[in-house]
Amino acid sequence: MFKMMLVLFPVIATTLMGIAVIAILGIDMWAGWQEIALAAAGGFVVSIPISWWVGKQVIAKTGWDS
Repeated sequence: MFKMMLVLFPVIATTLMGIAVIAILGIDMWAGWQEIALAAAGGFVVSIPISWWVGKQVIAKTGWDS
């Protein structure tokens, strides 16, 4: 399952980081780099358990495990 998580992590991390940065910019168009960096870091941290969960779901549904 760890391999599946490693495959999914880059896609999920960039997506969540992008969503967080866009949300910050949508709230405050003139946000400083600290707020943007914190939003990106938060998206990165949140993507770790989400990648683990999605990987577990993919393996459960497909039966793929190598």
